[in-house]
Amino acid sequence: MTGWLSLPMQQLVIAPVLLPLVTAALLLLLGEQRRVAAVVLNLASTVAGLLLAAALLLWVDRQDAPAAFGIYLPGNWPVPMGIVLVADRLSALMMVLAGSAGLAALLFSLARWHRAGVHFHPLFQLQLMGLYGAFLTADLFNLFVFFEVLLAASYGLLMHGGGGHRVRAGLHYIAINLVASLLFLIGVALIYGVTGTLNMADIAQKLSQVPDSDRGLLGAGAAILSIAFLAKAAVWPLNFWLPPAYAAAGAPVSALFAILTKVGVYAVLRLWTLCFPASAGPWALFGGEVLVWGGLATLAFGALGMMASQRLDRLAGFSVIASSGTLLATIGFDSPALGAGALFYLASSTLAGCALFLLVELIERARQVELAPLADDDDHLPDFIDAEPRDDANLDDEEQVLIGRAIPAALAFLGLAFILCTLVVAGLPPLSGFIAKLAMLSALLAAPPGPAGAVAGQALFALLIVSGLLATTALLRVGVRHFWAPQNRPPPRLRVTECVPIALLLSGCLLLVVRGETALTYTRATADALHQPQLYIDAVFRARPVAERTAP
Repeated sequence: MTGWLSLPMQQLVIAPVLLPLVTAALLLLLGEQRRVAAVVLNLASTVAGLLLAAALLLWVDRQDAPAAFGIYLPGNWPVPMGIVLVADRLSALMMVLAGSAGLAALLFSLARWHRAGVHFHPLFQLQLMGLYGAFLTADLFNLFVFFEVLLAASYGLLMHGGGGHRVRAGLHYIAINLVASLLFLIGVALIYGVTGTLNMADIAQKLSQVPDSDRGLLGAGAAILSIAFLAKAAVWPLNFWLPPAYAAAGAPVSALFAILTKVGVYAVLRLWTLCFPASAGPWALFGGEVLVWGGLATLAFGALGMMASQRLDRLAGFSVIASSGTLLATIGFDSPALGAGALFYLASSTLAGCALFLLVELIERARQVELAPLADDDDHLPDFIDAEPRDDANLDDEEQVLIGRAIPAALAFLGLAFILCTLVVAGLPPLSGFIAKLAMLSALLAAPPGPAGAVAGQALFALLIVSGLLATTALLRVGVRHFWAPQNRPPPRLRVTECVPIALLLSGCLLLVVRGETALTYTRATADALHQPQLYIDAVFRARPVAERTAP
């Protein structure tokens, strides 16, 4: 085993995968009759997984930037023969985001959603296992395995609660992901046939040794693999499945799904920076223009989709598409400064998207509650309405006194949470979305144009601003309809378990503002490490199996 970590830290690298796996097995043994025990076990495991991810993030952050790697060999086989798990700045960041989204979704589901169907808790843990494993694995085959684990769990979670609308949306979701998985296998097979390895670091090292006669096959394998990842990342035009699927799923499931498209983005970012850096000779920045223009098209499609959406749940789905397009476009520019801002944007948009999906159910539920007509007798009027208003009093559209009217706490919470989500998603000051977009815009002004040219840089600059304007308009329109327009409805009733996760997610966005410089320092170090792939390659190949102890 490598000496990069002390013995306790070595175990942390594998723990985020083993913990949900063991928990899912125990939850299956508990069955559906012991719901209280299942809730406690699921909650404890999810919190422990988030703490493990946070511990790994803190560890890599304390190392010399950007060379911070924790490596674990599960089968104790030498590299590149065996499985390798690698915890670096990027994987640790992604695991913390997955754990945060998972904890928020689970807390929200405890109000009622976990009882809407069977096997919710085991599927939830398997989903987390697939997410953590995909972020940690360092070889293509196990990346495929963890992709299938999280997708299989997501199929069950999407159908959780039943209903024809979920079945229809789920069929499209399953079909597109099965096709993407098939392309994944074909791409992996072609790459393995040419390079003779599945280890990502080994593939990156052997690219320059591929003979000219095999370069066509390698390019085809890389392109097919990229299509699989881009389909999972919801790139245009392969993202038609996302808005209906995310809108049909239950609120906690949709919130957890906010991180799923980021898995595809992560895979593209990891493999593209590792295998096709600017120093890769004939393979330098392979497919960079496709990433840039595909990302720009996806961003424009997501922004227009938000403007065209009349339903808040579909609007939230299009916001996920817009964030995915932003990230894919920034990857193709191959700029560490732009990448640092994009990683900050990744954290901010994921937390806000997750909170927005949870808010959708609460806001829509509030709209469905009708208020009984007010009695004609003044004695039955609510206390906040003056039966005989003064002539100089401020009146609303129904000629009821505005002065002294208290806003119900539940409505105030929903309104404030929606405003904060709007500010983050649209990138308006003073929240984390603005910091992220400002960092990206500053990098675009200072950085070279990249492989796609100056026109692409100008297009991204303009789209970042215009998409924010469109998102603001779309969300304000929804806000006016739900919170401002006169409606004859009582204040909504909210459960604490539904409010706490939303508050925690938005607190994370606020924390990114308060500790903005610290967070940007971390994302800069992460981007620097990604653009020095030799550090990753050297760290993986320095890992050694643990020597077996012989009896004296």
